[in-house]
Amino acid sequence: MPSFDIVSKADAQLLDNAINVAHREVSNRFDFKGNHIVMDLDKKNMILKLEADSEMKMDQLVDVLLSKGMKQGLDSRVFDLEKTGQQSGKYWKKDVALRNGLKQEDAKKIVKAIKDSGAKVQAAIMDDTIRVTGKKIDDLQEVIALCKANDFKVPLQFVNMKS
Repeated sequence: MPSFDIVSKADAQLLDNAINVAHREVSNRFDFKGNHIVMDLDKKNMILKLEADSEMKMDQLVDVLLSKGMKQGLDSRVFDLEKTGQQSGKYWKKDVALRNGLKQEDAKKIVKAIKDSGAKVQAAIMDDTIRVTGKKIDDLQEVIALCKANDFKVPLQFVNMKS
């Protein structure tokens, strides 16, 4: 029976490349010359630690990071920018969590949307992935189109297609 998996994972290499390119651009930009800028990726916890001199510099740093990440092929929703930065001493600090894996409530929303669509497929939640199986590949492609059309506020990848 044909099947595929729906996942939400950030490619670590693309992420590392985007951070390196953003760091290189910030170090070369005139408005950042002589300023305290730190971009540190904690790969184990998937947290990006940012430091800047002011809140304005922090906003510019985040903009550069998002633009460079999108040019590398990352979805901008990988970066969880809901937390605001706080001032610690004379620097602004911000911890940006990186979304890696589907949360249970997001997976339930996706499965509910698939079941409500009336497609002749079965969707099952398996840890942080969703396995979708059906009798025809056309039904699976219909589910992929449905997931791309809906905005679930998480980046989705469709992997492990088997026929």
